[in-house]
Amino acid sequence: MTFPLEPTPIHVSDEVLDDLRARLSSTRPPVDEGNEDWSYGVPASYLSELVSYWRDGFDWRRAEAAINAHEHYEVVVAGVPVHFMRTPGRGPRPIPLILTHGWPWTFWHWSKVVGPLADEFDVIVPSLPGFGFPGPLTGFPDVNFWKVADLWHTLMTETLGHDKYAAAGCDIGGLVSSQLGHKYADSLHGIHIGSGLPLDFFTGDRAWDFARNRPLPDDPDLRARTIELDHRWAPHLTAHMLDGATLAHGLSDSPAGLLAWLLQRWNSWSDGDLESVFTRDDLLTHATIYWVNNSIATSMRYYANANRHPWTPSHDRTPVVEAPVGLTFVTYENPPGIHTAADRVEAFTSGPMAGYFNHVNVNAHEHGGHFIPWENPDAWVSDLRRTFQRATGKSK
Repeated sequence: MTFPLEPTPIHVSDEVLDDLRARLSSTRPPVDEGNEDWSYGVPASYLSELVSYWRDGFDWRRAEAAINAHEHYEVVVAGVPVHFMRTPGRGPRPIPLILTHGWPWTFWHWSKVVGPLADEFDVIVPSLPGFGFPGPLTGFPDVNFWKVADLWHTLMTETLGHDKYAAAGCDIGGLVSSQLGHKYADSLHGIHIGSGLPLDFFTGDRAWDFARNRPLPDDPDLRARTIELDHRWAPHLTAHMLDGATLAHGLSDSPAGLLAWLLQRWNSWSDGDLESVFTRDDLLTHATIYWVNNSIATSMRYYANANRHPWTPSHDRTPVVEAPVGLTFVTYENPPGIHTAADRVEAFTSGPMAGYFNHVNVNAHEHGGHFIPWENPDAWVSDLRRTFQRATGKSK
């Protein structure tokens, strides 16, 4: 079938890049004594080095050329401008697959898996609206994950003409994919996700509290792990849900400030030293996508809107997510009291969330952090393939 859209390669104007370099040249660092170990946040010394490289060494045009080695398209879906990258399927009758990223990801975090997946899938990788291309998001102030699921279903069925498709995602993209598997199960071959969060995760008066209002456990090991996870997740949840617009004034004006906010998440959520997971060019490619599209404010808005416009079920059947579901976990994100990959699988399959999903394939890995398709792409591809083999009856 001929693809129904004309490609629109990515291009950032020289004027935007010149403005970025000028702002980087005017950066005023804060006083940051005693923070070489990142214990207070991103060290000024590290950030200053990266800002200098962003200004004088980083080559966006080289990154842009690598991005444009893939097909890119822009289309309006239900009044919302949408950008997506496509890697056409190479095998016979490839299954359409839509991959959804999260925060602070970009569509380019999927770049390591799209080639291998194209052996069996026609791979569609959109930018979440308000996260990057095709530009700043306006006219959609109530954007959130379940509203994006409606957009993705329209994109896949009406715009691209697929009767049935597959979906996968992590972070916010995991919630988008789960919502597709909940509301549009009859149109889904299945979904594959990087977490097992319930769709009402952001509902409630204290949704920003990652501890879910639970007291700290008495057991020292459980207590320490709970505090560790709170430190990892609570800062951005609280800020984005309660004061995101205020924070965005600084991050939209200062590329150094934007980079620092993104770096702390990339550092604390990754399994390993930051630059063992991302090269400096990788970090700055993702940061530039946020900067040139002035998208940090609308990317953070997803959190508050998931609470202000809470998810409501489309049906009362169980499992809640009826489409076949595969899951990939990593031990870096294990809950308190769970230590190995095998423990993680057992905890899920015997726990309360097992009945929430129509799970057909549950995996966990010792290597990898929150950015699983980037950090452990081989595992992600293998797990996803197995999910859809089982979902389509091609393998037991």
